[in-house]
Amino acid sequence: MDLMVAGLDAGIIALTLAIAMLAAWGIGTWMGHRLRSKSGKTPSKFDDASMALMGLLLAFAFGMSISKHDQRRMAVVADSNAIGDFYTCATLLKEPTRTKLRGVIREYAELRLGLSRRQVDYAELENALPRMQQAHQQMTELVAQALSDGTPIAVSLTNTLNELTSNHAARLAAVRDRLPASVVMLLVVAPIITSMLIGREQGIAGNSEVAGMLCFILLVSLAIYVTLDLNQPGRGLIRVSQEPIERLISSMPK
Repeated sequence: MDLMVAGLDAGIIALTLAIAMLAAWGIGTWMGHRLRSKSGKTPSKFDDASMALMGLLLAFAFGMSISKHDQRRMAVVADSNAIGDFYTCATLLKEPTRTKLRGVIREYAELRLGLSRRQVDYAELENALPRMQQAHQQMTELVAQALSDGTPIAVSLTNTLNELTSNHAARLAAVRDRLPASVVMLLVVAPIITSMLIGREQGIAGNSEVAGMLCFILLVSLAIYVTLDLNQPGRGLIRVSQEPIERLISSMPK
């Protein structure tokens, strides 16, 4: 369920939500007019309570999305450092292992950068994992060859290889970490119910503020769009900078 919700486009969700909020406000206004004409009810404070609850939900979800975005950003830096440390150790090896290992490391870094630059979905990411695992296997075999040759940097070489594979797992976990589907559903349902309650109270009061409601819908839709855009790291407008890996690859001779 979480993967299915995470695969939805944030822009489409925000646009659909804006239309649903406008329709809910219209329905609420109609209900308010009927209640006013039948029983002469006075406005209540349900809309204020629902708006406060929706604000808390938006703040909570936005904070979660920002936190996950920061984790992905730090994972890129840690991944770049791990690849760079391993590349440095590979430079100290004897030929021909040095050239082979450096070539595999560069290809691995370029693979990671290429995936991060493109608009990839979850399925494409899963399809790329075997290529990364194959690169890990090639690096492990070359390290084993260097150890059998009696390299004096055996400990450093092994540790940096372990660090590289560990950071790969951490970065993959950070990319897969998304907002729970229940939170996304609340982000969609809460504004719709709030809009209907606002329309109901305005209908009872006999004062429909169209311009104010349109601005409210726009602000809420934009806030939810940004929150959900942060939740889709493989696409969208807000992307994690790949500058650390770009600078690393530029320092690796071909």
